[in-house]
Amino acid sequence: LPLVEQDNSGPETMLEVSLAGLALGMIYVGKCDDAVGGTIVQRLMEASDEELDHSHAIFLCLGLGLLFLGRMEKAEAMLEALRTIEHKISKTAVIVLETCAYAGSGNVLQVQEMLHQCAEHLEEDAQHQMAAVIGISLITMGEEVGSEMALRSFEHLLHYCELPVKRAVPLALGVLNISNPDFSVIDQLSRLSHDPDTEISQNAILAMGLTSAGTNNSRVAGLLRQLSEFYSKEAGHVFCVRIAQAMLHMGKGLMTLSPMHSDKMLTCGPALGGVLTLIYSCLDLKSTLLDKSHYLIYYLTCAMNPRMLITVNEDLSWRPVTVRVGQAVETVGQAGKPKTITGFQTHTTPVLISTGERAELGTEEVLSVSSVLEGIVIVKDNPDYEAPETDEKK
Repeated sequence: LPLVEQDNSGPETMLEVSLAGLALGMIYVGKCDDAVGGTIVQRLMEASDEELDHSHAIFLCLGLGLLFLGRMEKAEAMLEALRTIEHKISKTAVIVLETCAYAGSGNVLQVQEMLHQCAEHLEEDAQHQMAAVIGISLITMGEEVGSEMALRSFEHLLHYCELPVKRAVPLALGVLNISNPDFSVIDQLSRLSHDPDTEISQNAILAMGLTSAGTNNSRVAGLLRQLSEFYSKEAGHVFCVRIAQAMLHMGKGLMTLSPMHSDKMLTCGPALGGVLTLIYSCLDLKSTLLDKSHYLIYYLTCAMNPRMLITVNEDLSWRPVTVRVGQAVETVGQAGKPKTITGFQTHTTPVLISTGERAELGTEEVLSVSSVLEGIVIVKDNPDYEAPETDEKK
């Protein structure tokens, strides 16, 4: 907190203040802490125009947004306070806070509001529009219908909007499909990665890394190899390709960046915060990742988690069990006992589970203690289990 409250002006100070605000947001993610929120808003109000023009000032807004991540109406008071700031950053701060507050809610009215922001044709001072584009994917992430609608909206934005909005679209596509290399999305990003505008192509390359993070996807690996040859003379692009390749092969294909867990029911706040930090630093690559703030990429470590399913006994000793892994099927509101997975394969644990897949026990020998099979699962013997009798040969 004292770091955020510093008064002495200057670019170095603003850099410290912004990153301290971001760190507070990561620590108190989704907690709505009044003291922290008040301090950040106060600092934004007192800052000079020169300070708010600093490339890293947006991280102060993001720190505030993370404080209210997924808290919906609780952010109203802060929104009113932000609207009083007499600087173009107030629009950006309001949108960042609104989109973070409604993250993963699928709120249609908020999506409409964000599309409305993107409809203005602005050549400069359009940072708030870029935040709005990312906001659309942030609000609709985690539910399939919303994601498909958002994909269509992004198509329209690419056709009809000005450059700043187009630059944010690849990143938004990345947020919608974290660690989920969907064929059509990778196709779209591959087209955008050859765009004549350097920022669109760099963002598309990084988004390819984000969508394929930790999957070892061979198609994306091939595309990234082609891109590294295509842009071999451009240092910025090569750097982006290397980062994307690092994300693709993260943990040798055993990790994921997806903040959704427990069958996409729950969102991990710090994980989403880490991904958003990278995304917002990509809005201005020249002054963040491609300049002196390349360390911002390490915020991704908050989102990294293993995607293995490991079964253990009650004394935590390892126990191999047969499980079926297949595509998850939506069974809400269906009568009887519908199948929860389709097209499954039977494996013995430990086994890898990709985004959009689900596992269920393949034997009645054991019962799992948790209802969702993800990560480390404790299993115990089924007391009612009777081994099938083998007919003795006569």
